[in-house]
Amino acid sequence: MAQGRKGKLNYRCPRCLMREIDMDMLYDAEKDEYYCLRCSFVGNEQEVLRLNAQFREKYRNRTMRITEF
Repeated sequence: MAQGRKGKLNYRCPRCLMREIDMDMLYDAEKDEYYCLRCSFVGNEQEVLRLNAQFREKYRNRTMRITEF
């Protein structure tokens, strides 16, 4: 998805990302939080970064070929 030019950096919604949906979150400057229009997830920047890091940890070995178990 295209990054908007207004406001802070857009993050991907962690809930939608866990369901393989690429949805950008919008930033509310008055409440200083991010929200998703699709699944109604609301959280501050630290929570969004923590959940997105958790997603990256889940898929960290997807490009490696694992031959030994």
